[in-house]
Amino acid sequence: MKIRKKARYVDPDLCNACEECVKVCPVVKPDEYQMGLSSRKAIYIPFPQAVPCSYILNMDDCLGNNPIACGKCAEVCDKQAINYDDEDEIITREIGSIIVAIGLDVYDPTEMDEYGYTRFENVITSMEFERLICAGGPTAGHFVRPSDQQRPKRIGFIQCVGSRNPKIGRPYCSNICCMNTIKDTLLLADHYPDMENVVFYQDIRSFGKSFEDMFQRSREAGTRYIRGLPGDVREDPNTRNLTVTVENTTKGKLEHHELDMLVLSVGVVPPKDLAKISGMLTLSKTSDGFFMESHPKLKPVDAPTRGVYFAGFCESPKDIKDSVCQAGAASSRSGALLNAGQIQIEAITSRIDETACKKCGLCAAVCPYGAIVWKKGEAAVVIEAACAGCGACGATCLFGAITMRHFTDDQLMAQVRATLGENPQDKVFCFACNWCSYAGGDMAGISRMKYPTTNRVVRTMCSARVSEEMVLEAFRCGAPIVLVSGCHYADCHYINANRQTVKRVQNLWNKLEKAGVRPERLQLEWISAAEGQKFAKVMYQLEEMRQAVTMEEIEHARQALKPKPKKAAKKKAEAAVAS
Repeated sequence: MKIRKKARYVDPDLCNACEECVKVCPVVKPDEYQMGLSSRKAIYIPFPQAVPCSYILNMDDCLGNNPIACGKCAEVCDKQAINYDDEDEIITREIGSIIVAIGLDVYDPTEMDEYGYTRFENVITSMEFERLICAGGPTAGHFVRPSDQQRPKRIGFIQCVGSRNPKIGRPYCSNICCMNTIKDTLLLADHYPDMENVVFYQDIRSFGKSFEDMFQRSREAGTRYIRGLPGDVREDPNTRNLTVTVENTTKGKLEHHELDMLVLSVGVVPPKDLAKISGMLTLSKTSDGFFMESHPKLKPVDAPTRGVYFAGFCESPKDIKDSVCQAGAASSRSGALLNAGQIQIEAITSRIDETACKKCGLCAAVCPYGAIVWKKGEAAVVIEAACAGCGACGATCLFGAITMRHFTDDQLMAQVRATLGENPQDKVFCFACNWCSYAGGDMAGISRMKYPTTNRVVRTMCSARVSEEMVLEAFRCGAPIVLVSGCHYADCHYINANRQTVKRVQNLWNKLEKAGVRPERLQLEWISAAEGQKFAKVMYQLEEMRQAVTMEEIEHARQALKPKPKKAAKKKAEAAVAS
């Protein structure tokens, strides 16, 4: 692995943090750590707890870069610690595992301007509140209003800003917001007993250890909790006070509250670098945008890619305690892997016959794990330690050069023919992925849900393992309805392998239509392991469709979809590769 070590432009071994460079630096920029509520120089310490405790130089802000226009900090540095010519360093390391702990970003409430965040100076976020009340903040812990630097008497908190809101693409709960607000109200009650605090909320979610007790303490300290989110915020231009209009759903009344300040309890969002890390490590994401773990119960810190583990907010919103627990679990899992000496893999990986391989590279393009190495003009090679056995490559190969162990083409074809060997017109034929759809059928069974008995299921490791030829063979054997089912589109167990399923089924629909076969006889459904009820519902729908398929349609499909002669098929495959 190659790691980029960013240039500091200040030697940490020489710098003794004397601050002489800061005194002469003419550049003034907003301090990111203080949420822009104070300023910093171009040369600065990022935050008080920084290690090492030495200055760094931000070259994007510095005037001393080539050509030198300033250079004042270097002139006053007795230790000669400043080097304008410093460069980023590339470090190469051999690693056995990776722990992804890239943290979080805080929701920017600018787009939700109904609360006046961009229009009213006394509307701040919970992060800005933290800096104002902190002893190391811009006001040294003296809590004041941004507009007039006076201590406020009445403060309101609005919950769920940027959370639990599908309209802005944030339907999830951010986990930490409720308890953060409760903590803030207790801080204000301790420091300023005469201050009035009002919290506007949907639901208070205080499910952690001693959290409910903390909530009750906040209420006993005088904080008012009003169930309902404000619909309008207005400012008096003379006093800069705020008027908040809210429907109190507990009382069923419309209320107006006069406040000196308003704090928006903002939620958390996936970090901006998440997409880049996802591409580098071939990781999958949930519909919320966070990384998806291998299994929510059995492998909560493992990524689908072997050797990669999650810790903290990158996997889902969580508080400090849960983040620490997950970090401990991730380091434990990583240590177990490194100490094992040998890696055990499941015997379902793919193998490539070099003599049959046409060196087209299609298999490498569809592998979600990057487990197939291919160079132009050379046969593809499988890295078995990285292969998870999804089968996408086997279904994509047009020349039969790839064998999926224990889920070979011959084995799956034999299951298709045996299942439809007798009275195929009375059966709904299904391909179901091992992790979700097949498990969803099990859930329906053990839950004793009623559904038609006409379905026949063939299990594959992933829906991407189902090749076009397998589906066509089912129709040739007389299947009236064929279902291809897998994990939900955004929650594939094999990162994004089911994207290939969609492409393949869309191609099959076109082929069926050209052959005069109704495309709706081939169905594609996403069913998770917990959706036994959906599995049963889909089976009822498919049974209704089966009853509408006539024997003439079944016979026409048998004849129209007959396999072409091998030579013609081979030429067509080679043409597809060339294109």
